[in-house]
Amino acid sequence: MARVNFTANLQRHLSCPQAEAAGTTVREVLDNLFAENPRARSYVLDDQAALRRHMTIFIDGRTIRDRVHLSDAVAEMSSIHVLQALSGG
Repeated sequence: MARVNFTANLQRHLSCPQAEAAGTTVREVLDNLFAENPRARSYVLDDQAALRRHMTIFIDGRTIRDRVHLSDAVAEMSSIHVLQALSGG
């Protein structure tokens, strides 16, 4: 199963400890994870189930490409990091 880590910054807003979840895509892993933590779903995904603009996800150190369908492949032993994207000027 993939290991999912939420940054400490997100931990300040909601409880989302490190967890493991099954799945072959980001969508499958997150759906399985959010089944146990539905509050985290609304913080990470928008009402269309796409990744919110202020969020980003890395799989094994690489940012995902599909922010809408979350179809990026996940290996069984992948490490997924969910964090708030920084912006500003």
